[in-house]
Amino acid sequence: MSPTLLFFVVLAYFGVLLTVARLASRNATSESFFNGNKNSNWVVVAIGMIGTSLSGVTFVSVPGLVGESGFLYFQLLLGQLIGYLVVAFVLLPVFYRLKLVSIYAVLGIRMGPVSRACGAWLFLVSRCIGAAARLYLVIIILQESILGALGVSYWFSAAAAIALIVLYTYQGGVKTIIWTDLLQTALMLTGLVAAAAYLLHALDLSVADSYRQMHSAGLARIFSHDVDSSYFWPKQLLAGMLISVAMTGMDQEMMQKNISVKSLRDSQKNIISMALAMTAVVFVFLFLGGLLRLFADSHGLQLGGDRIFPAIVFQHMPEALQLVFVIALISALFPSADGALTALTASYCIDIARLDQRHSWSEAQRLAFRRKVQLAFAVMLFLLLVVLKLIDSNSIVNLILRLAAITYGPLLGLFCFAVLSRRTVADRKVPLVVLSVPLLCFVLDQYQAQLFGTYRIGLEMLAINGALTWLGLVAISTPRAAPASAVAP
Repeated sequence: MSPTLLFFVVLAYFGVLLTVARLASRNATSESFFNGNKNSNWVVVAIGMIGTSLSGVTFVSVPGLVGESGFLYFQLLLGQLIGYLVVAFVLLPVFYRLKLVSIYAVLGIRMGPVSRACGAWLFLVSRCIGAAARLYLVIIILQESILGALGVSYWFSAAAAIALIVLYTYQGGVKTIIWTDLLQTALMLTGLVAAAAYLLHALDLSVADSYRQMHSAGLARIFSHDVDSSYFWPKQLLAGMLISVAMTGMDQEMMQKNISVKSLRDSQKNIISMALAMTAVVFVFLFLGGLLRLFADSHGLQLGGDRIFPAIVFQHMPEALQLVFVIALISALFPSADGALTALTASYCIDIARLDQRHSWSEAQRLAFRRKVQLAFAVMLFLLLVVLKLIDSNSIVNLILRLAAITYGPLLGLFCFAVLSRRTVADRKVPLVVLSVPLLCFVLDQYQAQLFGTYRIGLEMLAINGALTWLGLVAISTPRAAPASAVAP
């Protein structure tokens, strides 16, 4: 398909997106930006959160994993289901009882203002890196398939993508993105189903026959029983549980949408329905990855990793499906990026700048400050995209999960200590713990061959990180004689 035609289709898509954003952000205020006026529909939020959780990384990188590790990624998803139950029935009741705008206020109530700031900064760093990595993968594919042929540079593409995200989240924030995410998730799933249906037709296979071929080729293996492997199933289940607890329940971007729902019960229904739907959708992505591998092998194509899906689409599929793929890919890009920018802005304003305590400020002053913060984070995302271009990785999904295991670990330890412990922490010493533990875990990850021989630490690094953070907090705390905080369940 002509790159020029695809480019104009992309422009038309953005026009629709901006129209939806404009309609959704009418009469928006600061409260709308931060929590959607606590009036969001749980069904809309649940569907939109599927797109936020999956992103362009799942759309492209997860199918690319199948050629290397089969369906072993599904072990992680089974663990995540357990983690979502913890989020729904342990963390959400705490957040609703305390009527929070920022979830890191829990750390402030239970441990002190320094701990709250530490939690917020950990989120800011983690989410900046994760959002940039997700954006990078999609921009690179669009660059190689459309924009490069039109003479557009990567740097311009990256800046334009971020500018568009700022444009449609600038006014409404959460109130806007719950509706734009709904639209984008629907379009992304349409692309997934269309691609899978075409490959089944091209291979002349039924769903059952294709699965049998995947199984014969060793692509459909779900469980690993190799104790030394990073894919060993108990490690993957544990990692999946902790990832969903940390990257959803302790992540302002994800919980900002959940606590915008009217009631705790509706928010819990949102989490559970989203978790079940996402598990089913990701299994279809893995199945698509198996189909892509079968198609590549049948045509003698030497393809793998993140590039296999776009390469087969643009080189072997009809123009109509190329168009569907581009729209679906862009739709996969924005739900995670727009939510990240909104959540980064909200967390900095509420947790670091304490905008909620600036009672003398007018609404116009609050708005001006929030917009400056939003633009600052947009610039930060662009700079991270520059760095990622310089260190190009073959599998972005693995990069994101490895970084999450190190950066989200201290958040996991902080929240567990705040919710479960009865000890009084030395608040001013908390930064020493949350800075030293990730460094220790990074060293552990780099030298595990020398330390453990053939055994490999995988995503259970998140558990190790959280446990070391807990022990560090215990070391700087003392027993508390007073009754437990209202935060504790």
